[in-house]
Amino acid sequence: MDSTEFIKKLDQVQDLMQQENYKEAIILIERLKELEKNGNFDYNLTHRLYQLDSNNRSLYNQQIVLKTISDLTSNSEYISFQELNQMLKEKDKLDLSIEILKREIEILILRNLLTCRIDKEKIIFRFSKK
Repeated sequence: MDSTEFIKKLDQVQDLMQQENYKEAIILIERLKELEKNGNFDYNLTHRLYQLDSNNRSLYNQQIVLKTISDLTSNSEYISFQELNQMLKEKDKLDLSIEILKREIEILILRNLLTCRIDKEKIIFRFSKK
C-alpha cells in the first residue's frame, strides 16, 4: 500500500470515529498497524495512526462505560471502581486497569456526558444535600 492509500484509510478511520463506530475503526486500525509494520511510511503517518488508535480506544471505552453506568444509575447510588470494572469485564469483555477506568470516567464528566462525582474508590451517582 502506498502513502496515498494509507492516508485514505486513516481518513476512513476518522470518519468511523465521527460516526461513533469505534469497534469498526479498531478493526481498520489493526489492519493499518500491520501494514505500517511491514511498510516504510513517513513518521507523520505513523504518528497519526497511533494517535487515532489511542483516541479511538479511549472513546470506545467511554462509550461502553457510559452505557453501563447509565444502566446502573436508576437502581444504585454508587458503585466502586472495582465492582464496575468487574461488570465491564464480564458483560462487555472490556479489560481496563482501575487507573484507566478512572481516567475514562473523569473524561466523561469533563465532557458533561456523565453526572456523578468520584469519592476515593467510588463513583457517586446521587448527591445528597448536606
